[in-house]
Amino acid sequence: MGVVWRADDERGREVAIKVLRSHIAHDEGARARLRREVSTLARVKHPQVAAVIDADVDGPAPYVVTDYVPGRPLDVVIEEQGPLGREALLRLARGLAGALQAIHGLGIVHRDLKPGNVLLVGEGERLEPVVIDFGIAQVADDVRLTSTGLVMGTPGYLSPELVDGGEITEATDWWGWAACLAYAASGQPPFGRGPMTVVLDRVVRGRVQLNGVDPELAPLLATALSPRPSWRPSAEEVLAAVELYARGQDVTGALPRLSQEDPAHHATAARTPPR
Repeated sequence: MGVVWRADDERGREVAIKVLRSHIAHDEGARARLRREVSTLARVKHPQVAAVIDADVDGPAPYVVTDYVPGRPLDVVIEEQGPLGREALLRLARGLAGALQAIHGLGIVHRDLKPGNVLLVGEGERLEPVVIDFGIAQVADDVRLTSTGLVMGTPGYLSPELVDGGEITEATDWWGWAACLAYAASGQPPFGRGPMTVVLDRVVRGRVQLNGVDPELAPLLATALSPRPSWRPSAEEVLAAVELYARGQDVTGALPRLSQEDPAHHATAARTPPR
């Protein structure tokens, strides 16, 4: 949709300038998404979320200026270096969770949490995530983006309800959180690769592949990637499970729904390859 430039502002501060490409600047839908990103980011104040500094979404070359984040996308880091180690994975889990809590506290759902929208800042195991790109974010009770047939995002990181046109809630972002963690932990997309229709079918059927994920963490991710939002753990349960994992304890102790609602799915999801 746009191109991002690195620049210095009048005070010498490094910033990122996202400019709509000229051939789509006339598209009111693209402008609306940029406008939504500006209005959303202006409300969020959190170290794990890139802050908006300035914007002009109505001029001939619409743009938004945000803090420059000196990091690389999660997908690039994993492609080049392989899966994250335990300490870096915990930092990712906690950092993304903190960002989501800040976003959700304002009644906003990001809708498009994926490795390409997470920048990692730091070196080695001391990597901190920063969430970017709120172009299709929405206020939780805003129904304008939930029209049937509207599917925007990356296959394999679109939640089942986004694919099917279902209700978008905070559970949508926690599904994205789990998809990012699964990728970072294994180096593989949690719903495999292939044609878009095949990957999306795996998503809506819950055919998640967690081979390569630490078996101690897999039950949490399998539950959080359930196709039905009601089967997924709450934010509090996710955070409690992450801390159990950090201590080397059984994460299922924080996941009562694992044994209450769909035990067969969750017992097999971590080891059943997608078809």
